[in-house]
Amino acid sequence: MKEFIEFRGKSYNRRHGGPFDRGAADSYYGRGLRPHYFKGATYLSDEVIPQQGSVEYNDYIAGYDWNEERGDKKDWG
Repeated sequence: MKEFIEFRGKSYNRRHGGPFDRGAADSYYGRGLRPHYFKGATYLSDEVIPQQGSVEYNDYIAGYDWNEERGDKKDWG
């Protein structure tokens, strides 16, 4: 997987556990918006709740929107 992704004219870091990744994962699994990310490995490091309007908050929203536009959803079937 590429380390960075272009979306809506901006480059986002796709680091596992990072804000963009967590937004995309929440969308994929059908979870609602809950901006957050991890300092390191997902669930194995400290979780951070970013302030609204921060870069990290906006990166999370972008990840969520990116996956929503792709329509990539977990098949629970």
